[in-house]
Amino acid sequence: MFYGWPQPLPFAWASPPPFKQQRNFDRCPQFFAQGAVPQVRNVQSLKPRALCFEAFAVLHSGTTKTPVYVAERLNSERVADAQDEERTNKFFADARLPRAERAELDDYKGSGYDRGHMAPAGDMPNATAMAQSFSLANMVPQAPQNNRKSWAGIEKATRKYVWRAKGDVYVITGPVFGSAAPATIGQDQVWVPQYLFKLVYDSTTHRAWIHWIENSDSARAGQPTTYRELVKRTGVEFLPGVPIAE
Repeated sequence: MFYGWPQPLPFAWASPPPFKQQRNFDRCPQFFAQGAVPQVRNVQSLKPRALCFEAFAVLHSGTTKTPVYVAERLNSERVADAQDEERTNKFFADARLPRAERAELDDYKGSGYDRGHMAPAGDMPNATAMAQSFSLANMVPQAPQNNRKSWAGIEKATRKYVWRAKGDVYVITGPVFGSAAPATIGQDQVWVPQYLFKLVYDSTTHRAWIHWIENSDSARAGQPTTYRELVKRTGVEFLPGVPIAE
């Protein structure tokens, strides 16, 4: 795992008034611990759009054509419901996004990258949620072996933890784009992340930890790092005002 961080961050991430970001997710506050929406700096430079789905919420960037982050609320019941849900594999461009701000299926064709879920298909508790999880608004260009092996292992480990948890577990997943000019794929220039993270917050114990991995085929998952380290690396307060056990 990578524990340093190149400065400066590629997008200037400075908080607008908290109520403004909160209002964007007023249809699906249940996906955020205590309803607290992450505070992203200079969010307007990302051309943000808040999207509510059946089982997750996406803050999408029309600049990167990827999520800024994807938020889920999981518990043992939801994980159990997801176990027998059939994967659809029907990817689609999200029509709620303007054409100039979204990825298209052709962007990924021949790119050498997988369409990597941020909210995993394996978390989806019903057919509607499963179908929605294949929106490209929930995807980033991900190195194939990373997506299918190391990252899949992180997703499974998260579900295993949720299965044993006593209450709701909030998960926020997203890409990080290093300080250099990002690589892109396709005619729409979808940004390729340099790193991926998955924040796990247990609302019963107030413990939080972060999985962080380079977006490469050779990367291997290491020991989780701390919430404060994630904030330091990204400049984003993902759990504003939420109690976190140190």
